[in-house]
This record gives sequence, structure tokens and C-alpha cells, in this order.
Amino acid sequence: MPTRVLVAYYSATGSVYRLAEAVAEGAESAGAEVRLRRVAELAPAEAVVSNPAWAQHRADTDSVVNAATLDDLEWADGYAFGTPTRYGAPAAQLKQFIDSAGSLWQEGKLADKPVTAFVSSAEQHGGQESTILSLNNVFYHWGAVIVPLGYTDDIVYAAGGNPYGTSWPAGFPSTPPDETTLNCARFQGARLARFSTLLVSARAEAAGQG
Repeated sequence: MPTRVLVAYYSATGSVYRLAEAVAEGAESAGAEVRLRRVAELAPAEAVVSNPAWAQHRADTDSVVNAATLDDLEWADGYAFGTPTRYGAPAAQLKQFIDSAGSLWQEGKLADKPVTAFVSSAEQHGGQESTILSLNNVFYHWGAVIVPLGYTDDIVYAAGGNPYGTSWPAGFPSTPPDETTLNCARFQGARLARFSTLLVSARAEAAGQG
């Protein structure tokens, strides 16, 4: 059975969505079965339609990408979470989904699983690193195994040198990630899949010896 990876994200105008697709592609290239999932939109309809790019992205993807559920979290052996920055922290939409997983956390079903994060902001210094670090606080509580990019491949340097996770300065108005950044996201997805496979194998071996 292939390792199972959940790539869950929130994206308003599409930059994080494109990163999420690339992370999923990377995980699949490393042999994982992947679920790509968007978290539910919380913003009022009038806020969405006030920004044409936001409204267009919703129209383009809501019927294409399934909404994330707690079943997806329980199903996966490893997680990748993507978000835009919101004042140096994750978007409320992604945080709400994570906050809804209390029952799985209490049952220990989120522990010992590898997790990684990726992010986009308008500016290069718009809180990319602090957003990932903020997400990591959740994963400490889960007992998850955080898998950063590190400086583990030249693609990390080429894509801006963020060892915490792939990050894209989208600008304003937002622009899609360039191919170098997408390749970094693919590398991150493949790295997560490899760690997921190692941990799944180790747990299976330990259970067999028990």
C-alpha cells in the first residue's frame, strides 16, 4: 500500500493553490497516494466578490478540488499545509480547519506523522517565516514530526533560500509562482513523502516485533 499524503491548503487568489498542486505532484513522484484538498471559505460573499481575482479563483476551483474533512486527516500518513500570510500568521480558514481536529488529537491520531508547510505573501518580508513557525506550534501539540525544507538541495537556494518551507512573494496584484518556486514545492512534497514512507515502515516493523 502506498504512503498516503494529505495536501490541505487555503488560497484566495491562487498562488497557494498552485504551490499545493506542485507539492502534491512531488509527493506523487515519490510514490505517495495524495489527496489535494482546499479548506472551506469563511469570508462573506461580499468580501469575495469585491476582489475579482478572489472571486475568479473560487469559481475556477471550488468544483474541481474537494473540501478537506477530518476523514482526510485521519486517512493520511503525512501532511502538507499551505496558507497565505495574514499579519504574519496563517489564514483563519486554514486555522479553523486545524482547530476542528480536536477529537483526532485527543485520540492520538495526529501524533507521530510527518508534516510540512508552505506559504505565500504579497511581499518577501511579509511574514512568510513567522507564518510557518506559527503553524509549527500546532504540530508540536499534535506530537507530529516537522519536516522542514532545510538547505537540503540547491533548489531551496534558487527559490529564495527559505529553509522553513517553500514561500512565494506574490506581489500585488497577486502573480502565480514561477517555475523555480514550483520545483521547490515539488521537492518539498517528495521529501515529505519519503519521510512518511520511512515512518510508516518503522511503525509497521515495530508492531511486527511487538
